[in-house]
Amino acid sequence: MFRRSFFHLLSAALAAVFLCLPISALAAAAYQLAAPPLGERWFSILIDNEQVGFYRQLTTSLPEGGYRIEGDGSVRMKVMGFTKESSSRELYQVAPNLALKTVEVEQTINGSKSRLSGKMVPGGLQIKREADGKSNVKTLKAKSELFPGPVLNLIPLFKGTPTGKTLRVFSFDPEEMAVKEVKISVLGEGKTPDGQPALKLRNNLYPFVDNDIWLDQQGNTLLESVRDGLVITKAELPEKLAGFISGMALSKKDLIYDFSLVRISPALKKAPSKLVGLSVAITGYGDQIPLLSNGWQQVERQQGRVVITTGSLRKPAEILLKVTEAYLQPSEGIESAAAEIVAKAKELTGNLKTDQERVQALTAWTSGWLEDSIEDGGSALTAFSKKKGNCQTHAKLYSALARAAGIPTRFVSGLVSQDGTSFLYHSWAESLLDGRWVAVDPTFNQVPADPTHLAFFEGNRLNDLAPLVGVIGKIKVAILEEL
Repeated sequence: MFRRSFFHLLSAALAAVFLCLPISALAAAAYQLAAPPLGERWFSILIDNEQVGFYRQLTTSLPEGGYRIEGDGSVRMKVMGFTKESSSRELYQVAPNLALKTVEVEQTINGSKSRLSGKMVPGGLQIKREADGKSNVKTLKAKSELFPGPVLNLIPLFKGTPTGKTLRVFSFDPEEMAVKEVKISVLGEGKTPDGQPALKLRNNLYPFVDNDIWLDQQGNTLLESVRDGLVITKAELPEKLAGFISGMALSKKDLIYDFSLVRISPALKKAPSKLVGLSVAITGYGDQIPLLSNGWQQVERQQGRVVITTGSLRKPAEILLKVTEAYLQPSEGIESAAAEIVAKAKELTGNLKTDQERVQALTAWTSGWLEDSIEDGGSALTAFSKKKGNCQTHAKLYSALARAAGIPTRFVSGLVSQDGTSFLYHSWAESLLDGRWVAVDPTFNQVPADPTHLAFFEGNRLNDLAPLVGVIGKIKVAILEEL
């Protein structure tokens, strides 16, 4: 019984962030809200003050009335010997009063994947579940309207529930595929544990423990606490989460794998290593997010999409007459002037005649020197001694060696495909050869890198990688042409 209740508590950490929606204002007696706030919000999930997950939620209006609420997130927790890993993608459509109309959920719990889709019908919620190659359809009986997790905190505000009163509603739990009764109490004005003025709500979503929610005067959630702080969920600025999310995505960690995986439509006809050219269309890439357009790839922004062309399909690149000295100088994490780096670069390239040969030698050595791991091995100098690291580590060490050898080189990040059916986030380098940037992948020992390398950003610092938070979980890739 304890195991089931505890695991339910852990997975509920993801659901807890769904409840973080604003109200119009604080009041002593009654709260009234006519519509949910629109837009995107990000959240951190912590246990014992250690970040173990994140969640993103986006609320938009529907043309026919009502709202669309989508959410993506992952959480990984281990307490008292029990571990739970949960990732989810959820999409709800609700009526103007927030009652559930349709639901779509993809979730992975401890490696087990499932997909739910459903709609409200007379008498209840009709649900189709697909898992392990099987599917079944059933109708969950409901005598009244159902409300999805993302809107539960808003129901007392829509109904003007006064302080001290408790409201009873019914909600759909996608993990247990069940209709549940939820009691939501408006406790009134107070302060968060760290002293911020707030409105406090409480619900009984989780067995035997309270779920406390604090909202500020604008109605933004400041904090959610399950079991007196066992699990904490708090709203964050996207840039605050950027380092955490981008680092996990580039490390391809399980916590973010399902969230960051970009499936290809259609799948590639050839293996990535067999391609010589590729053209793709990317949708969901915001106009405000920068693109790396002066590298080895051709980039064009079109209406509602970005088209990237690589390899032999791109137009002939212009020869760069001048390259900034920054690509030859040491920088944060790329210590190309360190004695060890300079000596190794000279040892590997001293007898070679061309930059092409030098790049190939440095790439092959870096690929063989570093043992692959999911953790970033640190700076180039640290990786040189530790001999292990992820794609970021490989790219930093190679970049340092190449600069030390007099080859202008920069660190880039974006997407790459290994299986031809999906893209994952990855880091590599670009080196200047014969006046043109060439993609070099020291993780896979590729010179040039295969055409599925789609570079988005330049730089290895957290600030350089911050734009990833505006891309991960949002974009879709369609294959336009391949050679």
